[in-house]
Amino acid sequence: MNYTKICEVFRSLALTSGEVIMDIYNSSTFEVLLKSDDSPVTIADKKADKVISKGLKKYFPEIPVITEEQVKSHDLSASVFFIVDPLDGTKEFIKRRGDFTVNIALVANGEPIRGIVYAPARQRLFYTDENGDAVEEMAYFSVSKMGLIKRINTAFSDNTALKVVASKSHRDKKTDEYISKYRCKELVSAGSSLKFCLIAAGEADLYPRFGPTMEWDTAAGHAVLSAAGGIVLQVEDKQPLKYGKPHYKNPFFIASSRNVILR
Repeated sequence: MNYTKICEVFRSLALTSGEVIMDIYNSSTFEVLLKSDDSPVTIADKKADKVISKGLKKYFPEIPVITEEQVKSHDLSASVFFIVDPLDGTKEFIKRRGDFTVNIALVANGEPIRGIVYAPARQRLFYTDENGDAVEEMAYFSVSKMGLIKRINTAFSDNTALKVVASKSHRDKKTDEYISKYRCKELVSAGSSLKFCLIAAGEADLYPRFGPTMEWDTAAGHAVLSAAGGIVLQVEDKQPLKYGKPHYKNPFFIASSRNVILR
């Protein structure tokens, strides 16, 4: 598999779709619709989805593409596939809070092995490079010119003073009860898949998720975190979170740096 090409295409599509999203984000108004599950969707979701899915199919026609907006198009029997959330954190987008991301990942045999997470409003870009290392590219970003690249790794976490990152829109009592099992020095709220990337960059130690998520919500961030030395485990049995599951639904999970002692 040509990982150099995959990295180049991921980066180009993430930045291009990010521009589309920001044009709408910065407009005076945009329409918000509800999907069948009552989750919100905007024209930004749809336009970004079109950019990414069209690009992936153009450059890698042999690899199936599953996106949040085209979920029925994927064959579950495929062992290798792309999985995309063109705008993760739509609620943050609608509230103009900035913590939304573009997410593209490559899954092979149940594991997200390459991924990119772009937060255009926060000007942060994380991805796995052609060698599978986790990197952050410094702003400002150009499709035609690569910026300064910094390799990232998870922190060597102090289990007596953990920095925990949790969801802004999906925080609940169960999450708070779990966090209370740890000795925390700081609790940071963040939206979307940025939570994975903060751990990957050594800016946080632990992210527990006790709410519903889908595979396209987590795959890209999971890939970046794994490449940076972190782990993502199912809460119930502490086994690695896998992909290609029926209906793409994730169980509750915990993402962390490698040396956090999980409860």
